[in-house]
Amino acid sequence: MSDRIEIYNPKELGAPLGQYSHVTRVKSGGDMLYIAGMLAADPSGKIVGEADFDAQCTQVFANVEAALRSAGAGWNHVVQFTTYLVHSQDIPKFMVWRKARFPAMFGSRPYPPNTLLVVDRLVQEPFLVEVQTIAAL
Repeated sequence: MSDRIEIYNPKELGAPLGQYSHVTRVKSGGDMLYIAGMLAADPSGKIVGEADFDAQCTQVFANVEAALRSAGAGWNHVVQFTTYLVHSQDIPKFMVWRKARFPAMFGSRPYPPNTLLVVDRLVQEPFLVEVQTIAAL
């Protein structure tokens, strides 16, 4: 993790309810990377994992990683996620997916803050999850 990025949980807020932290502090002096919401689509725009939540999460985060790499960044640069789910029933699936995958992505460092929203739908009906990302370079 960059010495410009500090991710933490103020004791006054208690422990987070999942694989995220409450606060990221970024010291000024570097570039910020704002990544649009990534969907479960391959480079040709084809939906990956239609009706398969885990497959869609895997593709979404692969797309986030590709966007990070395009700027010479990695998971250690991520300072915030905003996650959009179409079905509230998928919240437990998302928590299980993150618990299984985040340790490999982030190592032992704290996980970035994540706002989780349930929305009516995404840009196309088959998409189940979308993740917007902010990174500090």
